[in-house]
Amino acid sequence: MCFPFSSNRSRFKEANPLALVRADSEKSDANSYGQDNTSFYSQHSGDRSPAPSRPSGKLVRSGSVSTTRTLTSDRDQEKLQFDSDSETYDVPVLPNNRSQSKISHLSLDAGKRSLVRADSKRSGKWGYGWGIGKAKERERELLNRSPSVNSERPPPPQYDSPTRSSSRSSRNKRPPFYSNDSSSTLVGSAFERKINDVESIKERIDSTERLEQIRKLMMKDSLDYYVVPSEDAHQSEYVSAGDKRREWISGFSGSAGQAIISKTAAYLVTDSRYWLQARAQLDPNWYLITAGAVDAPKDWIEWLVDRAKDTKVGIDARMISHEKATRLNTLLSAKGSKLIFPPQNFIDLCWKDKPPRSREPVFIQSIEFTGREASSKLAEVRQWVRSQPPAVIPYSKSPPTPAQAHVGTLISSLSNIAYLLNLRGSDIPYNPLFYAYLFISIDRVILFLDAAKLTDDVEDYLRAHKIQRRDYNEIWPFLRRREWGEGRLLINAETSYAISLMLTHFRYTVVPSFVDNMKAIKNDVELEGLRRAYLRDGAAYVRWLAWLDHKIRQGYDITEYEAAWRLTEYRRQNKHYWGLAYENISASGPNAALPHYSPSKSNARMIDRETPYLNDSGAQYRDGTCDTTRTIHFGRPTQDQSEAYTRVLQGHIAVDSVIFPEGTTGSQLDVLARRSLWKDGLNYLHGTGHGFGSFLNVHEGPHGFSSNVPLVPGHVITNEPGFYLEGKWGMRIESALCVRRVRTKGEFSGDIWLGFERLTCVPIQTRMVKENMLTKEEKQWLKDHNKKCLERLEPYLKEDKRALKWLKREAERGIGIAGPGPGGITIDWD
Repeated sequence: MCFPFSSNRSRFKEANPLALVRADSEKSDANSYGQDNTSFYSQHSGDRSPAPSRPSGKLVRSGSVSTTRTLTSDRDQEKLQFDSDSETYDVPVLPNNRSQSKISHLSLDAGKRSLVRADSKRSGKWGYGWGIGKAKERERELLNRSPSVNSERPPPPQYDSPTRSSSRSSRNKRPPFYSNDSSSTLVGSAFERKINDVESIKERIDSTERLEQIRKLMMKDSLDYYVVPSEDAHQSEYVSAGDKRREWISGFSGSAGQAIISKTAAYLVTDSRYWLQARAQLDPNWYLITAGAVDAPKDWIEWLVDRAKDTKVGIDARMISHEKATRLNTLLSAKGSKLIFPPQNFIDLCWKDKPPRSREPVFIQSIEFTGREASSKLAEVRQWVRSQPPAVIPYSKSPPTPAQAHVGTLISSLSNIAYLLNLRGSDIPYNPLFYAYLFISIDRVILFLDAAKLTDDVEDYLRAHKIQRRDYNEIWPFLRRREWGEGRLLINAETSYAISLMLTHFRYTVVPSFVDNMKAIKNDVELEGLRRAYLRDGAAYVRWLAWLDHKIRQGYDITEYEAAWRLTEYRRQNKHYWGLAYENISASGPNAALPHYSPSKSNARMIDRETPYLNDSGAQYRDGTCDTTRTIHFGRPTQDQSEAYTRVLQGHIAVDSVIFPEGTTGSQLDVLARRSLWKDGLNYLHGTGHGFGSFLNVHEGPHGFSSNVPLVPGHVITNEPGFYLEGKWGMRIESALCVRRVRTKGEFSGDIWLGFERLTCVPIQTRMVKENMLTKEEKQWLKDHNKKCLERLEPYLKEDKRALKWLKREAERGIGIAGPGPGGITIDWD
């Protein structure tokens, strides 16, 4: 997952007699980010056509396919079925009158044994997982070799591997769909999730009334500006539903950005990952500030300071870090302005239906996954506190006083608290975290956590580690009363400024986060867990790629949303699966040019054969957090696409294979990922890679390819160069790496040389690669990587013949595709 630093496809002309035909098979190329909005620095406009109305007499589908509608025939031998490899599942008629009322004007052609729309004007292939039974003899044959659905045996898995090769397909004819062809049709709980996957319609909000309420509150405190950050009180990148204050006031749902409200206008400041999304989601009350663009401010602080002159700027002190608040205060003071901290959050005062805080229970992350007891981690933090020198004035000759000694530390980072205590929670989407504060002194540990989140096991666990518990909101009276006695507390720059204000300047010292560095260096158990997690995740990814390739080659239309949904279903089967690591990025065509585009069910685009398809997704497993991106092409890539993809791949290989000495920072290696792109005047505006957690956050520091923190053995980091042609297509290749020691021929200066171990085990498609642009070493790297994927994943795919066949094909195929022959004829040998 990257970190901050339209034509219709051809339709098939002829349908197979066993095909289900729709008259309304037209596709919409509407982009979900296509609506107008005023930019502060540039004007962009576009329009979105309204969705056509659906006649009641036509067969329709919601998103990519509707599994809530079931078609049946009067004839016993004609059944609509969901199948797996081992059993046949008859789908009963759903008790849905609306579904049945829409299935009108249907007739059954007995000669062709197909279900045909009488009013059909054209044929098309659509959906997947729907099978119209063949002749009765074929059905009897399948049933004879498969146990009955009523037989007493455990239910089959949600997905299973195919047991037979798929039928031949062509561009002009849909292949016969036998009831055993696809192992990926939906059964059991997967089917339940599918039919219950109802998307609420999200409309662009009208923020007029909300802004007026905020401005009335601003008048009471004589404020000129009020800032609404994205973060919560713990400076989290991802926040809970009740902490999405900036989204509530602006309608913008991206994970980064600040809303700034003045007396007469409203502004949203965000980086290049979200410009197009913001233009689509903001209403006319808002101006978009394109941070990082040419002649634009680099961030919201620079923009605000540039306009501040004898002004008062309000912000909730809990929602801004100590570092940002002190910097902003300094800059505003030079302009005769100042920062004001109202006692209550203005958004909370106006947000009447604000979601409550989660009450999901906390659970224990066992030493099987952590490799280290919580008591050992706490002891290391205490030793670090003891080692900190007293906060004496540099020129003072007096001995330090007890008030100047450091007696403890207060930790507000949710991931650091979860890491230290070996606990996890479910308070924030995609992150196994819980809301809490943690105080650690020389002689005691206090966890500020609501009692409703405790189970008996966790209470016993806390007692065993001599950890006191108090309610979450008791942190404020604890700080106000200075219950630790004399001495100063150690906090880091990302701590909420409200905590700094409560402590006052003489009761705290700001230092780099010690726990961040502890957490970033993975121990042997954590590294081994990540290796296992990436193998399992790679197997799920390959099974999904094989399914997607098979379906598209058969002629099915698959939407971006449906492709992402299916990948999640494959991941669900994996051992230790907990959930997604972030929202699926599944993008085709111009949507892939948006680095953080995530499809919705209603507006998703069909995956086409003319442009690259990008999938950036990951999962949370108890033994590791996974983050993988691959870009694939299902047709014949253009010259520009192939050249850009090859440049991205060269940057990916350069980072993966680099050897560097100790003390090298990620930012010093960043140029390797961009060098090949720069040769052609290409670039990307996001970071090249970030750290990630062991069943924690997908973005983790302090190291990264944009960071000046030296890389050391045990660091894990992503490698994800890309290129995005706005309005056309985009591409990115991302693999996870682990820093390790390497042996070199010269060993200059001793054993100081480091390199990367690749954790991700998903093949890289060679179809878009231009072989003549690669060096000999780069060609060998690509071939070795794909062959290694086959060797490592084959044991996981023994039961999935389709996936194994696909993986072998990718490992053995050459680089690039053959050019057109005489007369422009092209042949793809797959």
